[in-house]
Amino acid sequence: MSGVPHADLGPGAEFDRIRAVWERLGARAAPSGDDCAIVRIGSEQLAVSTDLAVEGTHFREGWLGKIELGWRVAAAALSDLAAVAAVPAGVLASVGVPPGWDERAVTDLMDGIGNAAHAVGATVWGGDLARSERLVVDVTVVGMVARAVLRSGAKPGDALWVSGALGGPGAALAAWAAGKEPGALARERFAHPVPRIAEARWLEAAGARAMIDLSDGLVADAGHLAAASGVACRIDREAVPIHAAAGSEDDALVSGEEYELLVALPAPFGDAEAVEFVEQFAVPFTRIGTVEPGHGVHVYAQGSPVDPPQGFRHFR
Repeated sequence: MSGVPHADLGPGAEFDRIRAVWERLGARAAPSGDDCAIVRIGSEQLAVSTDLAVEGTHFREGWLGKIELGWRVAAAALSDLAAVAAVPAGVLASVGVPPGWDERAVTDLMDGIGNAAHAVGATVWGGDLARSERLVVDVTVVGMVARAVLRSGAKPGDALWVSGALGGPGAALAAWAAGKEPGALARERFAHPVPRIAEARWLEAAGARAMIDLSDGLVADAGHLAAASGVACRIDREAVPIHAAAGSEDDALVSGEEYELLVALPAPFGDAEAVEFVEQFAVPFTRIGTVEPGHGVHVYAQGSPVDPPQGFRHFR
């Protein structure tokens, strides 16, 4: 667009708006479309990302304690650093504080943000506070990266792998939406996502060609990887690892807020290497499909194509 080589994004109204912004900005915008902006400063490369959490859209009052909420919003932003195999350095948090929040509530929230940063070797660099009608938390993360693993490197013949098991956060959200308290396993997956920082660094060293974190759901995020790489992603539904709290294979395909990694890896990475990954990190690592010529995401069940389920959309 306008001479700026942004990465292609998958379909959806949210991403149509992003494309319109790129078009308007033209040459005033740096190349974008990955989980992080990669900025060269002298001989170093910075990975920078920001993530916005809005009460009523991403969470509701009473779902989580303040410390839990701080962890969750920071972990979501830090997961973007994992997606490009960056080493976290610092976190900044801007908080819109709603009426009724006292000093303790704000410090608890920041305590959770500090916990998430500390867990991956980063520190809180600063931020901003303002009064707001509802809680808004915007977390910016900065890391260092030698070879960024972008969404655009997948090639036909690569295998698609995913970390963890999917569908737990979606089960928690479904329970809350129904006016129920989610089970402990589902609640923990929603409240305490773990940015796969060390795992991503290992995968980069193992030859990962493309990577994305699963914030919008497996099918949606595979669509972004496919678009950026100019390929098709084939996903075998029965191979997708299902979290114990999830209700079905379809839930695992569309559950967002996972913050696991979807990775395109070439041969000779295979089962032996996957076992090494699991032994080192105690996190499942599952081959779920292949990268093929073409475009888009194609879901198969028992060898036959099926329509992929629809997940959450910010805009319609």
